[in-house]
Amino acid sequence: MSETKKIPVEKIYNLMFEVFTKLGVPDEYAKICADVLIESDLSGIESHGVGRLKMYYDRVKAGIQFPITKIDVIKDFSAIAVWDGNHGMGMVISKLAMQNAIDKAKEFGIGCVTVRNSTHHGICGYYAKMACEQNMIGITMTNARPSIAPLFGVSPMLGTNPICFGAPSDKAYNFIFDAATSISQRGKVELYNRAEKPTPEGWAIDEEGKTYTDTRQLLVDLIAGKASMIGLGGLEEETGGHKGYSLAVMVEILSAALQAGSFMHHLHGRENGKQVPYKLGHIFIAMDIDKFTDITDFKRITGEIMTQLQNSKKRPDKERIWVAGEKEYFKEIEVRKNGIPINPGLQKNLKTMLKELNLIDYNNLF
Repeated sequence: MSETKKIPVEKIYNLMFEVFTKLGVPDEYAKICADVLIESDLSGIESHGVGRLKMYYDRVKAGIQFPITKIDVIKDFSAIAVWDGNHGMGMVISKLAMQNAIDKAKEFGIGCVTVRNSTHHGICGYYAKMACEQNMIGITMTNARPSIAPLFGVSPMLGTNPICFGAPSDKAYNFIFDAATSISQRGKVELYNRAEKPTPEGWAIDEEGKTYTDTRQLLVDLIAGKASMIGLGGLEEETGGHKGYSLAVMVEILSAALQAGSFMHHLHGRENGKQVPYKLGHIFIAMDIDKFTDITDFKRITGEIMTQLQNSKKRPDKERIWVAGEKEYFKEIEVRKNGIPINPGLQKNLKTMLKELNLIDYNNLF
């Protein structure tokens, strides 16, 4: 296991499906979990694909995430609903919630479903893409365990709290923006850790506000509250730090207050020194474009906006101007052709897990 290997997409998908079913996730829902993770790898977002599989495995084994997903509908009125996920599989809860928002949008023009007591649900872009495929706008946000310091602070208070917006276009790909409200998310730090690389300067700070690059220790100190990720815009108002900070707060409110859910330090996953469920909250919004305007016109205008941006004057040192969703489109073509890269650190994690589950037939992949 001394080098990165590229494994066919189908084999990685089957491996993840088998792991989820071995953990007790019903086949139909195990497929959803594997679908969400493989979408991440296909998009080139290695931090949230098969690389996160052991995280789900560890949490289910620890009893803080449940393989059987039971959803309670707290409220359901016209275009809105409030759900309690009861700490089931976040990918399952979220796909069903976005589908419910889409169904409501077909009837009312807009649908909004908020969720409390969920778990990590992979990339938000998967759920926005669901709406785009139904000729709808998709918006989704989620809070997360604390890792971002408020502007001028040094304690991790807010999650990396991503914002995702998806809109269909007349191009081969849709406009899908999916990004954390921190300069980089914790998942990328975990990726650097598996690759045994230092964290880039400017991503995190210690308790004295100094930059933090020791990746392995950073992951420890984020949990201990001794280090923090930095919000979008950086450490000062002059660079826009107040914008990333306030956006993270906005996501926290939409992911907790609307559904009477948990927030900030209640999402640590620990109480009285013991592991407990993470109690995450999400919001899913779908907007039926045909209820607003002709879908053909919408796609044409969206596509033209994207094209004009791509064709605008470039910086001399850059070859291309990109729009959200474009890189992921080309990356999927490449990954389907060449396979998913599995570095030595991830190979080790996967082999350990596969051995414990007695899925040794997959060991020959690595």
